[in-house]
Amino acid sequence: MDPSSGINIDFTDFNKEPTQLANSIQILLILTALSLAPAMLIVLSSFTRIIIVLSMLRHAFGMQQTPPNVVLISLALFLTLFSMSPVLDEMGTIALNPLKQGEITTLEAGERALVPLRAFMLKHTREKDLALILEVAKQPQPNSPDDIKTTHLIPAFMLSELQTAFQIGFVIFLPFLVIDLIVAAILMSMGMIMVPPLTISLPIKILVFVLIEGWALISHALIGSFF
Repeated sequence: MDPSSGINIDFTDFNKEPTQLANSIQILLILTALSLAPAMLIVLSSFTRIIIVLSMLRHAFGMQQTPPNVVLISLALFLTLFSMSPVLDEMGTIALNPLKQGEITTLEAGERALVPLRAFMLKHTREKDLALILEVAKQPQPNSPDDIKTTHLIPAFMLSELQTAFQIGFVIFLPFLVIDLIVAAILMSMGMIMVPPLTISLPIKILVFVLIEGWALISHALIGSFF
């Protein structure tokens, strides 16, 4: 056999493999993040408080399906976007823009993006809830906010959001409850026991809510509670 006709091995393809592998891992991480996006939206943002208050408002009216779930969730999403806009802008400035310009890696971008998000959660987390989570996890009291693990901060933030949402919902419930009691008392005094109080109180509650522009007030109060 002629040595000149031997097999030549080209290593250029092997040199490309680490880059291709890194790109594959990045694509996998992006797909994973997209699949977890709904859960992250609920857990790490103001969505929990907003959707609970809107749901309790619907129950205060006495209407189980009006407005529909799609409408409430859509409104909650846009209110979440407005309330989280300062955090999103900061995340884009310190993490997304440098990543697009190739100044930092994906891992560094994730670490930077977590900083304003942690600051937002710490601002709206009650000390009692954080102490409870640390006690359950058997962790010592942190000396600074940086010592708090994100895995401990997230459940404490959710507990605080649930507590705040139910407090706001209770305040919203009171006027509607008063209307129901007044209508029920009037019907009882008139001897109209067979007439359901909701039949009379529902139009009154809707009229009062529309006259005071209740949807605008509730939306403004929810957004303002995060600033």
